[in-house]
Amino acid sequence: MDLYQQELMDHYRYPRNRGVLDNPDIATESFNPSCGDKISFQLLIVNDTVAALRFEGSGCVISQAAASMLSELCIAKSLDALLALTTDTMTSLVGIPLGPTRLRCALLSLEALHKGILEYRAHPQKGK
Repeated sequence: MDLYQQELMDHYRYPRNRGVLDNPDIATESFNPSCGDKISFQLLIVNDTVAALRFEGSGCVISQAAASMLSELCIAKSLDALLALTTDTMTSLVGIPLGPTRLRCALLSLEALHKGILEYRAHPQKGK
């Protein structure tokens, strides 16, 4: 098993930032109906920056490990920086070649994150 596969399995078995935040500023989720994978994020935002983040989810190794990896990347980052994350960011994080089906798994958490930030910006006091 190569280093990237080992890191994926480590994030899958021991996910970082798994859990739920009380009174998050952003609560969002994405679901992939073709495979059943699900990711939800809760974020606490201070001065347009992620102060805390937790995620929950179910699904394959790639979707869950990618969510864990993305959660680590998000802490202390501005919302603008997170909106600038791309497919390339996620494929780089995952670190293994992905076909179209597995790419969708890797992108599920980024989709949830972007959706939540855009909703928050459209209605910034919704959760308060």
